[in-house]
Amino acid sequence: MSINKSPIPISISLDDSFSSAATRPSHHKNYQRVLLISTYAILIAVCISFIAKLLVYLISVVTNLSFFGTLSIHEHSPATNELGLWVIAIPALGGVIVGIMALYGSKAIRGHGIPEAMEQILTNQSKIKPSITYLKPLSSAIAIGTGGPFGAEGPIIATGGALGSTLGQLLHITNTERKILLASGAVAGMTAIFGTPIAAIFLAIELLLFEFSPRAIIAVSLACITGAGGHHLLFSSHPVFYTEHVISTPTNMATFYYSLLGIIIGFIAIGITKAVYAVEDLFEHLPIHWMWWPAIGGLAVGIIGYFAPRTIGVGYENITALLGGELPFYAVLSLCLFKFCSWAIALGSGTSGGTLAPLLTIGAATGILIAHVFIYFFPTVEIDLGLAALIGMSAMFAGASRAVLTSILFALETTGQFNALTPLLAACLAAYAISYLFMRNTIMTEKISRRGVHTPETYEPDPLSLINVQQVMEPCDTYMLEDTSLLKVKEWIDYQQDSPSYYIVVNEQQSYVGIVSTSNLLATHHDEQSTVGSLIQRKAISLRPQDNLRTALGKFMAENIDVIPVVEHENRHIIGIISYQKIIKTFQEITSTEQQKSVNISLKRKRLRFLSKHRKASHH
Repeated sequence: MSINKSPIPISISLDDSFSSAATRPSHHKNYQRVLLISTYAILIAVCISFIAKLLVYLISVVTNLSFFGTLSIHEHSPATNELGLWVIAIPALGGVIVGIMALYGSKAIRGHGIPEAMEQILTNQSKIKPSITYLKPLSSAIAIGTGGPFGAEGPIIATGGALGSTLGQLLHITNTERKILLASGAVAGMTAIFGTPIAAIFLAIELLLFEFSPRAIIAVSLACITGAGGHHLLFSSHPVFYTEHVISTPTNMATFYYSLLGIIIGFIAIGITKAVYAVEDLFEHLPIHWMWWPAIGGLAVGIIGYFAPRTIGVGYENITALLGGELPFYAVLSLCLFKFCSWAIALGSGTSGGTLAPLLTIGAATGILIAHVFIYFFPTVEIDLGLAALIGMSAMFAGASRAVLTSILFALETTGQFNALTPLLAACLAAYAISYLFMRNTIMTEKISRRGVHTPETYEPDPLSLINVQQVMEPCDTYMLEDTSLLKVKEWIDYQQDSPSYYIVVNEQQSYVGIVSTSNLLATHHDEQSTVGSLIQRKAISLRPQDNLRTALGKFMAENIDVIPVVEHENRHIIGIISYQKIIKTFQEITSTEQQKSVNISLKRKRLRFLSKHRKASHH
């Protein structure tokens, strides 16, 4: 037997897929997985593009039957109905149907889609019930087609996510890969409806993936590109909210006022978010079963729709009219107030519908109203009402959801008004900052936060992925030759005062063979003439010096062992060893250092404020 006590360093490696079952043996296989998941994402995007078109047809069929008594797939705005007082009953009837579907089908169809998808990603390994794939679009078509003040984007996002999750549950893939397929289906559906592939990619990053990595971005981007192709093939090649009005590049002073507009809308977005959930809380206190809540919400939608017909249905034409400056002041004011009331009550009742289209409508109308105030008090400033509407709708979504990059890119892609980039950036960032400073949760996260689900707010680099095994590995002085007999090993161990719990086994060329535990060496049922090498039953798990601690942690989790040797790539000579405890200790040191830095900065700021106050007091 040979015992070598020369210093040897240690290393750890974690699988890039975060799988707890196995780690991938090579970069080549990682590339294969990326290509495979990307292929699945493209197939999902193709399917969801046709489902999006089917959903739009279904909404049109329900709308025409409900408000015009005809069977047609052609789009007609329910605002042009001639039903009189009967219009009040139609949304209520739709609410009854949705309530029954939620009760006997799945309660998960309630809500506006994105928060529900976020919750499944964060708490349920991205597993969504397969039934949502058909129940969500059907219930949404009924809710919207009978006058619900929602858009088709929320339901199709939920449907695409359910389709991606369902396929992920059928395939032999990891939880992270299932999350990628869920996000791919969701944003491909959004792209198919609006033709906004870039905005959809950032929607996935900001609200669904909570990461920015090649394995996720490649698949999601390909899904969005496919969804964009589906939009051009099945819908239109023109921007969704195209208007004849062309926005010119604003002056610096006008950009300043657009920034103020973003700040104001940021506060309004906070109020709208709180109002929506206040209405939801009121419904929670009603002494009737939740199945009837959508009917009550539908009744309110019908009453408001009787006095303000433009508030009924999807209302994409309202957004286009607002962006084109086609509506008079009183119509804009009426649409802003009544659309908000109708949407807040309907959404709070727990029916099936989206939030994006209503937020865009309310935001665009609010932007125009505030712009009129600016023009009244500052008539010399050149403020474009169409640009004010565009900024209003984008800043409203940025403030309510905090998906700031998505909001900016969505506004540009749906209108083609790229001259608006600078004021959009200023206004959306202002609304985002106000929302972040004064509101704890967003319209997307408030519901799941109440259920105890924490959503990530930052995309910081993983500290374990920034440290190589070579930096923290330790010397290895507990290894022996594989051809040593167990009799000699037992004699040597009995001679030692403190024996380690494991030994690293090498061959005569000092190349790594495997690991054997001390308890296994001392087991009585082994033949004492057998060798140490005969006790090694698993493959030799090892790490390379350049592997990071995230990779190492993955191998520890997959193999359920305490130590892993670090070996040279060419001759597999052991150069060190790393333990699970060492990784935990390193992580604790990193986090404690960062926390101490934050504490020191905070104490320094408090000291400066104290000195400033003391100097002012001394001066007076």
